[in-house]
Amino acid sequence: MSWVVIALVSAALMGFVSIIDKTAHGYGRSPLTLPLLMSITQTTIGVVVLVIVGIPEDAALDEISIAVLSGFLFGVGVVTQHWILFSQEVSRTIPITQSAPIFAALIAVPLLNEAISGLQWFGIIATVIGCAVLSLRVKHDSSTGSIFLHRSFYLLMVSSVVFGASNVVGKIALNQLPLFFTHGLRTITLGMVLFVCSLRPLPRKDVAKFFSQRSLVLFLVAANDFVVANGAMILLLVALELGPVSLVTALSGTRALFVVIYSTALAFKWHGALGERTTSGVVMVKILSAMVIVIGVAAIAI
Repeated sequence: MSWVVIALVSAALMGFVSIIDKTAHGYGRSPLTLPLLMSITQTTIGVVVLVIVGIPEDAALDEISIAVLSGFLFGVGVVTQHWILFSQEVSRTIPITQSAPIFAALIAVPLLNEAISGLQWFGIIATVIGCAVLSLRVKHDSSTGSIFLHRSFYLLMVSSVVFGASNVVGKIALNQLPLFFTHGLRTITLGMVLFVCSLRPLPRKDVAKFFSQRSLVLFLVAANDFVVANGAMILLLVALELGPVSLVTALSGTRALFVVIYSTALAFKWHGALGERTTSGVVMVKILSAMVIVIGVAAIAI
């Protein structure tokens, strides 16, 4: 199977993961409640994978450190993303974080000697524009209306930089280590980062209540992380192993389109689902912005 198809399937799955994540956030009182739950699932996945595959005899400490760094960067990006996702619409939050191809391309050029054509640079610019427009808000006062960039945009761009760097570092790790061993290291590190960042009084109380009441959110998070997200992350690593990191990361940006499709369809089916607004203007901005991002991603991938 082509790495292009694998990357697109991973993006489609991650789009679904984002929808479930937004749903799960509705059960907690803190933006760190879900990351604390995820720290349990991700650490468990990492430990199980490492126990099954074992440590390669020829794995050097510096090679292992690179895989751990990739997981650490990914964890920082996830925490930042979920902090915003807790209060913002999923169809606005996720597309902005999917501008990671821009930063992956910029990092991969000097580190991995990946060449970027003029058309691919056009794609980078188009992706930036699409992300910026998607985060615009219209603010009305008594006399005038003004458009401004929501402050969450800047935090999400930081998250995007970190995601892009994580993929580049992950590609370097895959050049030296077996895929599933790399996945185990990345996942257990992700879980530890989530745990350290999320271990606060309110998230702890939320999680304790979920377990005492056997809340539905436990099933949602378990199914999402153990099956869907885990599968999507493995597919992304397979694509990274087979293809150029800048282009694979670009294709993973189509997650934005899947999120917009999923969330808008749900909001039309169940009015107000996921906190999504479905006025004609809002929907048009989301669709057009996501299409611009996808056009940019396609140009990067050509």
